[in-house]
Amino acid sequence: MATAHLSFSGLRQSLAESVGGLPRAFWWLWTSTLINRLGAFVATFLALYLTVERGYSASYAGLVGALYGAGGVVSSIGAGVLTDRLGRRPTLLLAQLSTAASVAALSLMTHPVAIAAVAGLVGMSTNASRPAVQAMIADMVPPEDRVRAFALNYWAINLGFAISSTSAGLIAQYSYHLLFFTESAMVLACAILVYVKLPESRPERSAVPRAGEARDDGQVSMGTVLRDGRFMTVVGLSLLVASLIQQGFVALPVAMGQQGFSSSDFGMAIAVNGLLIVVVQLPITRFIEKREPGGVLVVSSLLVGFGFGLNAFAGTVPFFVFAVVVWTVGEVINTPTQMGLVVRLSPVHGRGRYQGMYSMSWAAANLSAPLAGGYVIDRFGADVLWAASAVVGVIAAVGYALLLRRLGTGEETAPVAAAPSPAPAEVTEPAAPRTDSVA
Repeated sequence: MATAHLSFSGLRQSLAESVGGLPRAFWWLWTSTLINRLGAFVATFLALYLTVERGYSASYAGLVGALYGAGGVVSSIGAGVLTDRLGRRPTLLLAQLSTAASVAALSLMTHPVAIAAVAGLVGMSTNASRPAVQAMIADMVPPEDRVRAFALNYWAINLGFAISSTSAGLIAQYSYHLLFFTESAMVLACAILVYVKLPESRPERSAVPRAGEARDDGQVSMGTVLRDGRFMTVVGLSLLVASLIQQGFVALPVAMGQQGFSSSDFGMAIAVNGLLIVVVQLPITRFIEKREPGGVLVVSSLLVGFGFGLNAFAGTVPFFVFAVVVWTVGEVINTPTQMGLVVRLSPVHGRGRYQGMYSMSWAAANLSAPLAGGYVIDRFGADVLWAASAVVGVIAAVGYALLLRRLGTGEETAPVAAAPSPAPAEVTEPAAPRTDSVA
């Protein structure tokens, strides 16, 4: 009994260290993210809906998927600007209401041009919430807890996706229209939650950053972002890593199919990705959150690159599973660390624009990775793609090492301008009790 009590106490302490001490407002935002991802059906099943339910060709489904991704690229920038100008809460509400409306409309479209156009709108509205959410987390959470907060949000995304993927398959067997309207209803519920529970978190124009944050004079435009060479290099490196991760969902099933493996074999291998993220995200984050991002991002890039490189030697399902484990650990390390770095490089009053540009790197990867992976496999073979993936991982690691070499010295990570003296605006919600951490 004593051993069991000690084990329970240790588990409770570990849980408290992982989720404790974060503002109550963060947990409402986290809950909104989880509900959103629990209902994220359409993007996963759009190709099946178009080919099986509607009878369109695979080429048409690919075109619609590309328009969906292109919509996300466009909205990343626009939503980033709105996040800074209009505010985090209004932008998030606008994105969620637009998503609910466009998803419902997509299920009613019958003409191929109309389906393609509305799918682009769905991609735009779905992706538009990301800069606002990420800027809100940066506003609410103190610098020392941000990596953990971003990891918890990423964990909610993957937990919701794991559940929604299973339930969506069951709903789709009954009705694809019900699938679309269920997602619309759940996104609408997110909007109501945001409206009722989340305060605006945008810092006042007179705000100055807390210790360890970038400073600015409050005048930030998209030109400022594009001229920030260090940050844009991070965006480019993020695009490389994100493009590799996307190959697990677009190139890996094609390559396994060419080797004679079945769709269930691929499903078994890729399921490890979501399961592993849910299981190890929090303990790994506790290990990396206090470390400087330079070394962490170097290691994560190598793991992602070499994880995909291992596919060149895979001839059995267990070996493919092992490769998925390697690159998934790299993904788990990379994502929250890189989000924290983006905040560290962002001027306080430009967080929306900076987060929008960062989100665009992932949206661009969603658009370009299928094209690049398919081209390389068709032209040169899967082994060349996997070898190139390892090389890209090394290039990203070297890029991070060169770019972030000076971060550990305490040097400012964004251009410094004259800063006013008043303290920054904070979200004045009280700290969340431990029971909120499992909401």
